[in-house]
Amino acid sequence: MDTLFFIAAQLVGYLTRPETLLLLVFVLAAWLLWRGRRRGALRAMVLGIGAMLAIGLLPLAEAVIAPLERAYPVRPDVVSPAGIVVLGGAQETEVTRNWGLPSLNGAGDRMVAALMLAERFPEARVIFTGGAAALTPETAEASIAREIFLGAGLAPDRLILESESRNTTENARLTLPLLPEGAEGPWILVTSAYHMPRSVETFCAAGWRWLVPWPVDHRSEGGAWRPDWRLALNLDVLNLAVKEWIGRIAYRLLGRAVPADEVPGCLAD
Repeated sequence: MDTLFFIAAQLVGYLTRPETLLLLVFVLAAWLLWRGRRRGALRAMVLGIGAMLAIGLLPLAEAVIAPLERAYPVRPDVVSPAGIVVLGGAQETEVTRNWGLPSLNGAGDRMVAALMLAERFPEARVIFTGGAAALTPETAEASIAREIFLGAGLAPDRLILESESRNTTENARLTLPLLPEGAEGPWILVTSAYHMPRSVETFCAAGWRWLVPWPVDHRSEGGAWRPDWRLALNLDVLNLAVKEWIGRIAYRLLGRAVPADEVPGCLAD
């Protein structure tokens, strides 16, 4: 069942990306033109070009992703955490395997924040959860994280790795049994800000308690809007935002996530 959910989630994710929808609009325009329906083709072209202009010039991506990123405050107060839980997604597994060097993507702030927190709280364990988000064997994100953490000077006995998870649900479920016996939290949860609402709700549903959300890797800029042509950047942000909103709704409908305020003790006081 988990594998079927993973496949379905990947398929829905690809098909609902704004960039995919844009491509389909232009494919439709080409098909209509080939069928001799010039008026329909023109309408599809105008729709596609208009959407590109709106995404490239207007703060649409900002408006969609900002509510996710504002759900939890940055650098919240936390005292004596039992551990720092870092979600995968920042590791470039293919690049790492091809070049033999640990490589991070735009979500690398997760690793930076984890190292900074580990330095700030020397008694806290560092728990990394991340396997390979693919059906075929790949370099596990956890192995890349291990090389980075140990290379940065983290003591091996502080590091706990979970290397089988492929999504946020498995992050939460597979990591919970690995917690040190007797450790009660609080647990600092580190992930990208846009991913934090779904992560918190998923961890709450999986049985985690005393979580302290620590959002990083913000993509919204805030401030006054000014005209600027940034189609590629805005489309990338919009892809992330749409994926998260769809994922959050789907997780709730399937019972894989529940609002934190409905689970007593899920969030640390």
